[in-house]
Amino acid sequence: MSFLYPLFLVAGVSLVIPVLIHLFNLRKYKTVLFPHTRFLKNIQLNSRKQSQIRYKALLAARLLFLTCLILAFAQPFVNNGEGSSTDPRLQVLYLDNSNSMGAKKGARSLLEIAKEAAAKQVRGAKPGTKFVLLTNDEPTTFHAEPADKVYEQIQAVELSATPGTVNKVMAMTQTMLQNESSKKADLYYYSDFQQSGFAAAPPKELTEHITFHGLPVQPEAVENIYIDTAYLTTPVLQAEKSNYVVVHTRSAGKAPKENPVLNLSVNGQVKSAASLDFSDGAERTDTLNFQVSGTGWQQISLTLNDAYQRFDDTFRIAARCAPNLSVLVLNEGPLNPYIQASFRAYNGFRLNQAEISAIPADRKQYNLIILNGVTRIDETMGKMMADALENGQTICIFPGRTNNLQQINEGLKLAGGISFTGIDTAMQTASLLQQGSALVKDLFEQIPDNVQLPVANWHYVINADLSANQQTVLGFRNGDPLLARYTPGRGQLYICATSADIQSGNFPGSYFFTPFLYLMATQNGGGSVFAVAAGSKAPTYLALSNASERNTLHVIGKDADIIPPQKPNGAGIDVYVGQAVQQPGFYVLAATGSDTTQVALNQNKSESIPAFRDIAALQKEWTGKNVKWMTITDGGTLAGSGPDFNFPLWKVCVILSLVMLGLETFLLTRTKFSGASAT
Repeated sequence: MSFLYPLFLVAGVSLVIPVLIHLFNLRKYKTVLFPHTRFLKNIQLNSRKQSQIRYKALLAARLLFLTCLILAFAQPFVNNGEGSSTDPRLQVLYLDNSNSMGAKKGARSLLEIAKEAAAKQVRGAKPGTKFVLLTNDEPTTFHAEPADKVYEQIQAVELSATPGTVNKVMAMTQTMLQNESSKKADLYYYSDFQQSGFAAAPPKELTEHITFHGLPVQPEAVENIYIDTAYLTTPVLQAEKSNYVVVHTRSAGKAPKENPVLNLSVNGQVKSAASLDFSDGAERTDTLNFQVSGTGWQQISLTLNDAYQRFDDTFRIAARCAPNLSVLVLNEGPLNPYIQASFRAYNGFRLNQAEISAIPADRKQYNLIILNGVTRIDETMGKMMADALENGQTICIFPGRTNNLQQINEGLKLAGGISFTGIDTAMQTASLLQQGSALVKDLFEQIPDNVQLPVANWHYVINADLSANQQTVLGFRNGDPLLARYTPGRGQLYICATSADIQSGNFPGSYFFTPFLYLMATQNGGGSVFAVAAGSKAPTYLALSNASERNTLHVIGKDADIIPPQKPNGAGIDVYVGQAVQQPGFYVLAATGSDTTQVALNQNKSESIPAFRDIAALQKEWTGKNVKWMTITDGGTLAGSGPDFNFPLWKVCVILSLVMLGLETFLLTRTKFSGASAT
């Protein structure tokens, strides 16, 4: 047995006080003379032996009362034996401060309950015990610290946009074990045990030398309404015209009594609103329209008035109005009506068409160069294509039909080791849509199972060297590509295996034609619409040619200036904003001397779905000597057992002291009553 405050044991000298009182305050018997002996029969006499027994019991009650009271202040505790090894055990506290811990349980949030229990655990630990506090943001320190300092750190923990996982926490604990040169560690895991962050089975490779203490803090009611995603129907935001944004919302748990309101605002001004009715299901898709005035970057915000969880009630989109993307179409023959219709539908593109024999001298200003209906690519055209690709530009080729393949291959080989080896005249339907392609993943939120792919009446058979880095975007069942992407240089080369006319197939009139052309044009221009999810590993491409190792790109926001992971890509740079920043909001990306770009960062939706692990099911999977499960009582203390877990003996001492006080009161009352009867 040990004591948390052993100095209180000095108060044991006070036990002398009741002993002295009993020694110097013994009852002295007096002879009482009565006028008549008839009064003697009413006197109740106590023998000397009975009096001595009563006074000894009173003395014992007083001594036990003081003893229990002193022990209660000294706070004794015992260990269950597992934590009594001579090897020091590292004490690690993990507080899950993800946004889902902001849910209410009664009048307090889950994080407040967890913080109170962790603080009491630290204050009630053995003197000299040191702790390491882990949160989802980062360790408060990389070394164990005294209890009083860790107590202050616990009080300062707040909700964070960064989600946490049990694998990450255990990996950090293993690192702490090495830093502290400890052989074993106790990990106290305070969390709501979200399914997205807590594995159903323990990771065996990470649990070695770690005793896991599960401390679930889960809400009573599960309900939430959140914005799953939102996107503009066009890749270019138009000024003084109607723009449309599609919003997907979801409801989890009990349906709300009143319909929530969805507001759309641009630069802080409300432009549109909609009432959301979830009586027919847990999902909704709404389309809101709005207009913007002026050019430049626009900050679009979609907000809900959901009271249960507020962190996922806003979805942000950063869109640039009139980005002035330039497209050059070099035609061999008549103009293509499908290409014209695609780019003239929106005023965000500047379309310039010319004969292939009259190539403009200034070609670097164009984001996309299209070769339409070409049956001959000579050496001059091949070198022009190679230079454009080296400069990071994007080229798309829609060849015309010809039997003289050598005239086309002459220039294609200069561009990237690509050649046409023959013509397949059989009508075929594309059967492959590459989901990993940049054209496809930015076009579909989720590819439908019954999507109709284009049909080609004929197509060229394309052969490419390994240096061309071929990626099939649309392909046939026999492996031939209908539309393929090549990256022989810094830029991107797209080649369609058939012509862009209705006689060659229905690709120009399909759902894919216009969006693919838009995305090809925006790839070189860096894009005009950005909505990134926190924690996303997908890069954001920016056309910042002067960003280099000496002139890195910065993410600038409110009270933030961060250098994110980045790498060159073609004529621009890929920036991993979601890996560097976790706090949602609008951010500016810029390098010295470059045009600024705005990016919207949204909350990770893994915390929005209130799906928690069933603790009873977890206890069946997370078993063993190194796994302990505890509960947090209403008073914020821990109930359970485990290594180095302190049993609150001070409570027992308080109860015993109250019992002794009651016994003393009973003895005194009885003595007084007996004395009154004797009188």
